[in-house]
Amino acid sequence: MADPELTTLLGVLNSKRTHVLDILEGLDEEALRRPVLPSGWTCLGLVHHLALDNEKFWFRAVAAGEQAAIEEILGSGESAWEPAPEKTAEEVFALYRQEAKLADTFLADADLNAAPSWWPDFFGTWHLDTLREVVLHVITETATHAGHLDVVRELTDGRQRLVVT
Repeated sequence: MADPELTTLLGVLNSKRTHVLDILEGLDEEALRRPVLPSGWTCLGLVHHLALDNEKFWFRAVAAGEQAAIEEILGSGESAWEPAPEKTAEEVFALYRQEAKLADTFLADADLNAAPSWWPDFFGTWHLDTLREVVLHVITETATHAGHLDVVRELTDGRQRLVVT
């Protein structure tokens, strides 16, 4: 029998993942790569960041301790916020979906009370103690960035995901 708390948390996380992809639906490559805010990030860069810095880092590396993911993260010179110019939007979206799927596969049998399998030195004394905290952290990050994308989409073409009348 599935853990009801885990089922609920994954349901919330998946709704935020869907939000990220839905708010960008219909934007062309140029719009996805155009910085809208003064900080200079792009919608495509944010999705790439979510794929690598949220899904891959927190679930495959930290939670699961997957050695290949840890090595890729530590050895990569690629900026998660700036996908390579030759990567198409669909490739970035596919990467995000794939990393989410891999995370869900790991989490399906996870014990929310378990400690993370790996923790990077670069966080100093800050630490998440359980997989529950890791999942909640990723939900928060994904929801926050979904909100950023809502704002950028509205500034880009006026589209609002949730129209309040």
